[in-house]
Amino acid sequence: MPYFIYKITPAPKPLLKTLDLLDRFDVFKDAKNAAREMRKNKPAEDNHEFKVIFAGTELEAEETLMQVREKTVVREWEK
Repeated sequence: MPYFIYKITPAPKPLLKTLDLLDRFDVFKDAKNAAREMRKNKPAEDNHEFKVIFAGTELEAEETLMQVREKTVVREWEK
């Protein structure tokens, strides 16, 4: 299964964020290095982020990225 790099542009609501497929790699190390380079070269005023995701297809990757995750509950002793 391949690794995809997406540029994610946030929106006012989480389900409206924009996903742009930038690249695809078969080896994680190559995908990780490419994403790091993109993050490093990103202008400071840009509010988008780059994510590497492991998925079978582009559709599966985008569905995973669009899922809204529950916030973790911080216990009293973890603060």
